[in-house]
Amino acid sequence: MKYQLFTYDTEGLSRAGLTLGSDWFDLARLAGITGHKELTGVGVDDIVARWHATALQLDALVADVEANRDRFAGETLDAEKLVFRSPLVRPGAIYAAGANYRDHVEAMGRALNQKVVLDPKAQGIPPWHFLKAGPATLAGHRGEVIAPANAERLDWEAELAVVIGRRARAVSVDHALEHVAGYMCANDLSARDLGVRTRVDPTSPFRFDWVGHKCFNGSCPLGPVFTPAQFVGSPENLDIRLWRNGELKQDSNTRNHLYGVADQIAHLSSRIDLLPGDVILTGTPAGTGTESGVFLQRGDVLKVSIEGLGELETRIV
Repeated sequence: MKYQLFTYDTEGLSRAGLTLGSDWFDLARLAGITGHKELTGVGVDDIVARWHATALQLDALVADVEANRDRFAGETLDAEKLVFRSPLVRPGAIYAAGANYRDHVEAMGRALNQKVVLDPKAQGIPPWHFLKAGPATLAGHRGEVIAPANAERLDWEAELAVVIGRRARAVSVDHALEHVAGYMCANDLSARDLGVRTRVDPTSPFRFDWVGHKCFNGSCPLGPVFTPAQFVGSPENLDIRLWRNGELKQDSNTRNHLYGVADQIAHLSSRIDLLPGDVILTGTPAGTGTESGVFLQRGDVLKVSIEGLGELETRIV
């Protein structure tokens, strides 16, 4: 049966949880009842760090719970009352793909009056990535993100997040997905106007500020759950949507990737080893604020939905 993992706070401590259908459980509590002691006292980060071993342990635990489901009826958590954190609280590197949806590239080209390449892969151009900083950028489901000071063009970007579960070094496209532990919803929040150092000459290579643009507290909401790859099938055919204050802004499918998940893993791993716990944000579709000139305001609520992965909500304050 499909299960998903999450991280929540209780009495100031972070704990791992597990979902089965519509039921939410504390993982350590389930492990204690079923006798799977190896899964007590571990977080989602620990599980991903040794994914190929713990995935088998989780499968066994879930089978035991399913075999005696009535026994666990009193163990469920109220999801509406949970204080969620990002499923991973200590991720490794967070790589993010830029300009990786065909519809987004077309829309940005029109909005910015730029000549764009709509099939860079066919021209032999490799994927393009940047880095987001680590744990300080994370936010969980229903989390509040403080808008960066002086940012007037704060933008949203719904993204499919890929979590590495096995070291990948120069892997081929054909074998790349074997290194994926699972997937999550993500929102690559972007302070567009902080990405340019306005006092620096426009011809200078030092004009751009990717830290200001992409790295601020809470700029990488993830969650609400981590979904193991075995329950996703192909990552290249998932509906992906984003709403701002209930208004649908992004509505696409991962089949619009210019470079698929496997392409990105193969490319990145040809440059540096990808390690368990590393995260890849795989790009955003059309419908960002930059395309329309409408940006986030304090009080706005964003919801990212990806088929089979859940819904991630974020409030800007």
